Amino acid sequence: MEVRAEGDSTFTQLLVEVSRAVPPRLVVERLAPRAQLLREVNRYTNLLVIAPWISSQAQELLRQNGIAYLDLTGNVDIRVARPAIIIHTAGAEKAPRSAPRETNRTTLAGLKAGRLVRLLADVPPPHRAIDLHRISALSLPYVSRLLDTLEDQLLIRRKGRIITDVDWAQLLRARAREISLLAHGSYQGFLAPNGVPALLQQISQLPTEYVDGLSVTGSYTVQRFVRVAVGGQLMLYVGHWLNIDDVADELGLLPVAEGADVLLMNEPDAFVRRRSEFIDGVQYVAPSQAALDCLAGPGRMPAEGEALLDFMKTYPEKWRASGNDAGAPPIQH
Repeated sequence: MEVRAEGDSTFTQLLVEVSRAVPPRLVVERLAPRAQLLREVNRYTNLLVIAPWISSQAQELLRQNGIAYLDLTGNVDIRVARPAIIIHTAGAEKAPRSAPRETNRTTLAGLKAGRLVRLLADVPPPHRAIDLHRISALSLPYVSRLLDTLEDQLLIRRKGRIITDVDWAQLLRARAREISLLAHGSYQGFLAPNGVPALLQQISQLPTEYVDGLSVTGSYTVQRFVRVAVGGQLMLYVGHWLNIDDVADELGLLPVAEGADVLLMNEPDAFVRRRSEFIDGVQYVAPSQAALDCLAGPGRMPAEGEALLDFMKTYPEKWRASGNDAGAPPIQH
């Protein structure tokens, strides 16, 4: 495609690459070398990638490599020196349902993916698929397929069959883009008559089956590690052996339709309590789970999740597993 300025002989050429999907690995291994070759042959020829949808990670890699892009949701970045053209618009952050997916490609949605994401984030590499299969209790074929997807997204890197590097922060962000903390209606809102601090003290004095089955996530877990706005809703996962209504009665919580300061959420999987920690008799989920929940949450929670990720990058020794507990089995009750 040739672009000319009106009334001027100056022009540029855009070599259009149309693709059904643009995973980050495609950008690094195929598109970037092609763009570099184009610049060496003719500096006035630019590569333009067109796809139904392009992820934010792939967009960043395209920009870093000087590759223009356009997707059908409105994500556009075209920068040309001669004639001077700059077009940048933002479209969908998440893939629309209508966007084509690679056939039989395993995604980061679903409970099973959540288990593998937590393991890869919490435990430093190296990893083997067989070990991840054993610890997560997921089928080996599923683990292998999801690892292939993560490699395409440049979220992991492998040498042979060994995972040698995990971009755990981007992995948590990618997982959060596929889920929504409160989208499935598995929670109820309540008011704590005496306030949240008193409620936390009350939880620590409950019978063991309640103490073990209630785990704090969201803002109140983030506040253990970083300075963020005080308060927010107290979010509690409720173990599968407990009933939300029974927990609310035990704690004297008042059900409300709006303005809740406590959310009781049915625990989607025992893995959310993996590597949790008890502080003053109250169970808090691990930082990786709290970050994931915040990134997938409403309101100010994604910003709190990013603040927690910054802390986790700075102090990995405070949350990542050591060799002694890396192979701990999933928590069960």
